[in-house]
Amino acid sequence: MKQINKLFIACAVGAALFASCQKKNTAPESTVPISVVRDVWTKEHTNQWYQQVGWLRGSDFIPSTAINQLEMWQAETFDTATINRELGWAESIGFNSMRVYLHHLAWEIDSTGFTSRIEQYLDIADRHNISTLFVLFDDCWNPTYQAGKQPEPKPGIHNSGWVRDPGDKIHQDTSLFHTLEQYTKSVLSHFSNDKRVVLWDLYNEPGNSGYGNKSMPLLQKAFQWGREVNPSQPLSAGVWSKELVDLNKYQLANSDVTTYHNYMEPEIHKQWIDSLRTYGRPLICTEYMARTRNSRFDNILPMLKEENIGAYNWGLVAGKTNTMYAWDTPMPDGKEPKVWFHDIFRKDGTPYNKSEVALIKKLTGK
Repeated sequence: MKQINKLFIACAVGAALFASCQKKNTAPESTVPISVVRDVWTKEHTNQWYQQVGWLRGSDFIPSTAINQLEMWQAETFDTATINRELGWAESIGFNSMRVYLHHLAWEIDSTGFTSRIEQYLDIADRHNISTLFVLFDDCWNPTYQAGKQPEPKPGIHNSGWVRDPGDKIHQDTSLFHTLEQYTKSVLSHFSNDKRVVLWDLYNEPGNSGYGNKSMPLLQKAFQWGREVNPSQPLSAGVWSKELVDLNKYQLANSDVTTYHNYMEPEIHKQWIDSLRTYGRPLICTEYMARTRNSRFDNILPMLKEENIGAYNWGLVAGKTNTMYAWDTPMPDGKEPKVWFHDIFRKDGTPYNKSEVALIKKLTGK
């Protein structure tokens, strides 16, 4: 999904983290207070939870007919037929969980309908024996958004229509915090005891797109609101960039489960695993697999299984997000790249690479 990736070992927190989004972070870092907003699950509680859920494996999922989160969740374009078909393909290769992005604007327009559509999605996923990891906020890709018809994909451009949430608006109008609090608490409260939801990923790559520590207030509030609801599922926000020292400290201190992103080769990925293990919590890699960067199913997924690390690759079915194209290699003519960057299936359900699918099925017992 992301444009720039940087390997690092974050000395301040002793953790190997990963960088991966729309552009290199250039925002200056400042020292801000770091505090735990509420009790985090104990390591014993978290590890017990992880033992119960088992090895999570799946994709970051959006139906191929949606260009972004709004097109997925707005009433006019909520596509249950495609969701059902494509989750069926996921089930067929042994995937048992999906990471799915929400967007507060869809809730703000129609909170009742939005909640109903989440229920429908969860019903479909559950019929395919697939749990869901929901993402609430996101600092990646386009800074502004609007309701209604979404833009058409730009030929050959990776994630040309993906939108941040809440994006630039939160830095221009702090009154939006009230709406975001209502949104967060509404969604978490409704699904707080829903066994179909495995984890809440409160904020995807906070500080990206040059925001830096400007994202700290929302990150802190997201955890505060989450702790106030106190759902039965764990809360987390994945680490991803060494430059964001203050954010990293806060995320690692407040996440019940340690989540992270890694699109690099196995040797480097293993370094991150070893470093993040020192926190004593289960690990879930919520983004990996960029073929042209030597992060592939054949060299990463076996390692994640052996290490008992949750594994969510970016992309299930190639579609309007254009994530078969690499972050930094646009193809304006729209031709299919020789090597797909992300994604597993074509829109007709045939695999991009049959040997990859065979390997996945072998690892998942299918």
